[in-house]
Amino acid sequence: MRFSIGTAFLPPDELVPIARAADAAGYHAIAVSDHVVNLEELRTPYPYTDDGSRRWKPFTPWLDPWVTVGAMAAVTERIRFFTSVYVLPMRNPLTVAKAVGTAAVLSGDRVSLGIGMGWCEEEFELMEQPFGGRGARADEMLEVLAELWRGGWVEHHGAAYDLPRLEMTPAPGAAIPVFVGGTSKAALRRAARHDGWISDYLTIDEAAAVWSEIQEYRGRYGTSDRPFSMICSLKDAVTVDDLRRAEEAGVTELLTMPWVFYGGFKQDLGQKLDGLERFADEILAKLPD
Repeated sequence: MRFSIGTAFLPPDELVPIARAADAAGYHAIAVSDHVVNLEELRTPYPYTDDGSRRWKPFTPWLDPWVTVGAMAAVTERIRFFTSVYVLPMRNPLTVAKAVGTAAVLSGDRVSLGIGMGWCEEEFELMEQPFGGRGARADEMLEVLAELWRGGWVEHHGAAYDLPRLEMTPAPGAAIPVFVGGTSKAALRRAARHDGWISDYLTIDEAAAVWSEIQEYRGRYGTSDRPFSMICSLKDAVTVDDLRRAEEAGVTELLTMPWVFYGGFKQDLGQKLDGLERFADEILAKLPD
């Protein structure tokens, strides 16, 4: 099993030290989150809580994910980075291709793109992108991104995007994996066509059920022989035995804040680094990739 560190809502000045320590301790990846703005009032209910309230308070830091990846990549050598998740259809495909491709080149191809379709209609409006049809538009965006990241001359004529012959240099040295977040049937089908799925908070049994459904879709799409990442935040995985059971259920990667196991969420940077290293000693060492 692989282990990745979530960084949502952390103070910005903690990210580089955490990245450096995680790289040294043998973690697989660091996940960064995404919102451009946080509106005071919303028409759209937040879909991941029972009452529709957001999980964060006003003035919680939301950094640009690709600038953040660049800063962390500059002080690390091995650890990978992915977004959990980047609201893809809220952007223009050329600006996404440039930002993600640049991060890949400068990090030595240590970047994966984790995407979501987005839930906040008002944020789409401010970004001047339509909320409706975002799933189909994102699928076409992924085609455009793959074409641009292969390098050379590209020409694309689709339903949403019409690009004349052009090139975007430099191109990444390797294909950028695409992970998909979301729990809808459409999200699971999209994940099955690509390289992985990113969960919300769920149990091991729930993860097993999702893995079974994704496997069915992968069979339909002829992608079953490709590597696939099941990146899960688990409610009920605390011990090594729990994690072994999760691995048997299809989970390939635990996304967690490892220091929380030892002191909760409200810790200073030194405590977080101590917890990160303790988790590596007690858990990572016993569950090698």
